[in-house]
Amino acid sequence: MIPTETRERFIVDVTGQMPGAEIFEMHFFSPRRVAGVESAVAVIAARVPVVPPLADSPEAAEPVESVEAAPSDRYTVFSATYKHTLKGPDRGKWEVSVKAEADAPLVTVDQVVRGVQRRAEDAEIVDRLTGDEVRAVAAAHQPAAE
Repeated sequence: MIPTETRERFIVDVTGQMPGAEIFEMHFFSPRRVAGVESAVAVIAARVPVVPPLADSPEAAEPVESVEAAPSDRYTVFSATYKHTLKGPDRGKWEVSVKAEADAPLVTVDQVVRGVQRRAEDAEIVDRLTGDEVRAVAAAHQPAAE
């Protein structure tokens, strides 16, 4: 699995790219090393707040339901990746990408996780953190308030 320091760095960067999203769970896949670059993937299920359209847009005339007003069993499914250069002239380079992939119920998220694991031929168990665990890691790495 992903070493603790790397996983924590990954979580902090992912949560930084998902402002306002409420992460329900995050699944981590084993990292791969190729030609001096380590990379890994995570699948995330989160609730994303509905942003009302701008007042002058055509969608503004339509009512918008907020996540709080109408909870559903659907989550936005994100893929997140990191690439960490371990060797060569770019040694130390760190990149994180987060992308919304779908809107689905949790049972589908589990199927996606199993599918990624199967395609990657990853026999290891995928690590799963709850949203509370993810938030605790992110909070522990926030700068102290002065």
